[in-house]
Amino acid sequence: MVVPEFDRVVASRLVLRRLRAEDLEALVACRNDPEVSRYQSWSDYDAERGRQLIESMDGRQPGQPGWFQFAIALKETDALVGDCALRTDEDPRLGEIGFTLSRQHQGRGLGTEAVRTLLGYAFDTLHMHRVIAVTDVKNTASVRTLERVGMRREGHFIEDGWFKGAWCDDYLYAMLGREWARAAPRTGPTK
Repeated sequence: MVVPEFDRVVASRLVLRRLRAEDLEALVACRNDPEVSRYQSWSDYDAERGRQLIESMDGRQPGQPGWFQFAIALKETDALVGDCALRTDEDPRLGEIGFTLSRQHQGRGLGTEAVRTLLGYAFDTLHMHRVIAVTDVKNTASVRTLERVGMRREGHFIEDGWFKGAWCDDYLYAMLGREWARAAPRTGPTK
């Protein structure tokens, strides 16, 4: 499969775009917030880690095997308010998503808009067959977001990982391309 060159995907209030060097300060601030990183794999996120992440995306395309990290930016100002990711398996029809939104921008539906936009890109542009998401069962905001966009809870894994000093439970969510296509009309991304 030929992976299309990625520039950006525009939604009603947000833009998913490439991370850029000028996003570094906002990226580090968001990822270093203990409330934001509570259910994420990182802690003590510094500028060097942020720089490495931004540089590692240079030249990569979503849809290639591995993770691709997107900036979530406000459409009006292009200010970074979070990031989201798409992992493509060796079989490019299968993927996984993740997302993080700065605390100041939570509770406004922006996370839902970003995840819908990301799913639209995965299914409509990359023609994926199945996309999954995994979240800590205690991360109720993430659970609500995944259910709001129409993902189906397929599993509840009990103490399946040692995470930040304790055993954690995870939910597995999934959606198929045909389910995405059948979903109620939405104000999806514009190109």
